[in-house]
Amino acid sequence: MTGANRRGHGQKKRRSDFSAPKKVRLRDSEGAPRTGSGSASQEPSDRVAQEGERLQKVLAKAGFGSRRACEALIAQGRVAVGGEVVREQGVRVDPHLAVIHVDGRRVQLDEEKLTIALNKPRKVMSAMEDPQGRRTLEEFAARYPVRLYHVGRLDYETEGLLLLSNDGELTHRLTHPSFEVSKTYVCRFDCPGSFPRSILAKLRSGLELEDGPAKADRASLVAHDGREAIVEVTLHEGRNRIVRRMFSALGYELTSLVRTRIGPVVLADLAPGATRELTAKELGTLMAEVGL
Repeated sequence: MTGANRRGHGQKKRRSDFSAPKKVRLRDSEGAPRTGSGSASQEPSDRVAQEGERLQKVLAKAGFGSRRACEALIAQGRVAVGGEVVREQGVRVDPHLAVIHVDGRRVQLDEEKLTIALNKPRKVMSAMEDPQGRRTLEEFAARYPVRLYHVGRLDYETEGLLLLSNDGELTHRLTHPSFEVSKTYVCRFDCPGSFPRSILAKLRSGLELEDGPAKADRASLVAHDGREAIVEVTLHEGRNRIVRRMFSALGYELTSLVRTRIGPVVLADLAPGATRELTAKELGTLMAEVGL
């Protein structure tokens, strides 16, 4: 007798106790959804890497706060990877290859790259060695475990902000005239009597030097006591001794010259001979200014 005849015509078909399992979403060790690899429709978009670290983790390691704070940055559309704004969580990036910007500022992910600010004292050569035995930048660079190079120069008598870095591309762009990174100087000189306002006007309008015209982007009087004057000058040129030569063309020899700013990096209260690493914000803004 067949199975069908044994059940009889009036017997109801028994429902199975088995029910299909619900779809399980696999997650990796960090809690991110794990994408399947079986079909082409499951492939991630080009910008979502299968390997690498989660974007919020990379940002947290770079100093942008906790992972939750970095998730908020991403959700707010303030983070771009490869020039494309990322809003979804769980995106993975390769820290060695990714170009990431937060609020338009580049994030330096290469932990081997180092850029520091130095308050160069007077009577120090902007070089790593000197055949005449004068003080050089080597004594300040030697404080760090990597080989650093000076980004531009300050003359022997000039003090103030000087950058040291092992980032070759950043150094090249900061010193190339086409990127026009602004620099600010505080200039002191003898100026008995009343202060001639024509000094500021001529600095702003331009002066003819032996190697071509030069002018300040901004020039303002900081102080004058009837004997000395202090003028702050901002310009984006980097020709040799250009600030001293501009004042010399006006008939004034500087008794003191201090560089106080390079782009977003300020000297502030850094003592002569002291160094510090650039903050993530300073470095990111500086890199963005030169197109990195």
